[in-house]
Amino acid sequence: MTRSSDGELTPIRTTGVGSWPGTDMADAVKIAFAECPDLPYLPELPARGPYAQLIGRSTAFLSGLAVDLQPAGWRLTDASSREHRLAISTLRADLDQLEEHAQGYAGTVKLSVAGPWTLASMMERPRGDRVVADSGARRDLSQSLAEGIAQLTAELGRRLPDVELLIQLDEPMLPAVLGGTLATASGLSRHRPIEPPEVSGGVRYVVERLSPTPVVVHCCAAGPPVELLRTAGIAGILVDIDQLSAADWDAVGASLEAGVWIGMGALPTSSTPGADQLGPDQLGPDQLGPDQVALRVLRPLRDLGLDPPVAARIVITPACGLASASRDGAVRALRTLRSAADIVTAQLAD
Repeated sequence: MTRSSDGELTPIRTTGVGSWPGTDMADAVKIAFAECPDLPYLPELPARGPYAQLIGRSTAFLSGLAVDLQPAGWRLTDASSREHRLAISTLRADLDQLEEHAQGYAGTVKLSVAGPWTLASMMERPRGDRVVADSGARRDLSQSLAEGIAQLTAELGRRLPDVELLIQLDEPMLPAVLGGTLATASGLSRHRPIEPPEVSGGVRYVVERLSPTPVVVHCCAAGPPVELLRTAGIAGILVDIDQLSAADWDAVGASLEAGVWIGMGALPTSSTPGADQLGPDQLGPDQLGPDQVALRVLRPLRDLGLDPPVAARIVITPACGLASASRDGAVRALRTLRSAADIVTAQLAD
């Protein structure tokens, strides 16, 4: 959000993080455009099965790599399994729904996919253990992901010439990768920490491959590496504000001043990093109202002492995905965010 030519602050946007309840993609896309008109997005429907959940769906973006689904999870292999082919065909069908609904729409649409470090943390190599344990395997996976997203954005650019795509990398595992807390496949030990320059380089590779399409990163875990992501060239960082420490808030302020926008996950969803878990009571009748959400946004912005045009470089979101809410509860959540954004806009303009 910036000042318009007449000096007024333009309204703060809201958007969803990605996951949505149910299995009806046509309905989900319709809601995303109706309830997040300034930044609509292609929802994810993990209730459809493993092939539509975070990792399975993201394997459909990979270029030149085959994947199968084992009891332990998704694994790189020599030939794609039925589940991988289903992930690819489902993503294609979802994009068809997006194209149909976005006809005549001119603006930005957000598309989300697991980032390279979360994929490397959650997928296994052909002979076992996680991809993150092997430098060559994680490099190949990152390059495959970047190439696949680039091909997809080029295709969507042809299909929807008036739409500007925004790519969201979901990276809930980033703090574990950097901190060395990621368990091995056996669960008996931990993978060594990956050095920050390599982590930053992996993200930057995707950013540069997709340029000029902007890339943002969503990390709902505690200790999101805000400064690392900013220096990797991303356009925005989406966080769960309940997971931020004082040092994290300082990094958020510095990022806003540097021109990076911040997605403030101000509506709690009781999610856990790397999963789409939402207690059904969290978005029931007792969910936070617009005034409460607005206060949760305004208080830290004021504590940072930012000028209104800088503080206004925010987007208000749920803390994480809404997959386990009821449809009505999820819709109510997005409407709460829009009302809260109006309050924040007015307060910052005063």
